[in-house]
Amino acid sequence: MSTSRGAGRDRDETGRARNARPRDGLGRPLPYGSTGVARQPEGVVRTPEETVAEAQSLLDAGRPFHAHEVFEDAWKSGPPEQEALWRALAQLAVGLTHAARGNAKGGARLLRRGAASLKSWPGTPPARLNPPALVEWAHALAARVEAGAPVNPAEESPRLTSAS
Repeated sequence: MSTSRGAGRDRDETGRARNARPRDGLGRPLPYGSTGVARQPEGVVRTPEETVAEAQSLLDAGRPFHAHEVFEDAWKSGPPEQEALWRALAQLAVGLTHAARGNAKGGARLLRRGAASLKSWPGTPPARLNPPALVEWAHALAARVEAGAPVNPAEESPRLTSAS
């Protein structure tokens, strides 16, 4: 019996593959029929301030995977000169996700990669983002993760902005 490639896969109205499986707070797929957490809508255009506020809320709730999706929207819809900034922040969120899932090697690597990109970003950060504090946070967490420390993403979430 032969089936066409991709038969039975979840697709959106344009035919693009979409995984409709429910996911947990760290973005891990759950069995169909399980109750997962609400997914972040894709392709939302936000101001930098809205992006930072939404991502911070998700990070504080222990949902770094979902925060990464907010940053991904910003890098895809924002001005080209900010693309590397938002991508670096997404890498930090994914690094925290992997660390919280127990993937120390991948988590530390992504935290350091995001920190390096953030440190070398030449612009003035929007929305009171605090790159130096985020770079320091990422390096400290990467070292702890590599040393075998467990990570609770809600307790380990960074402060994205400078104190007001």
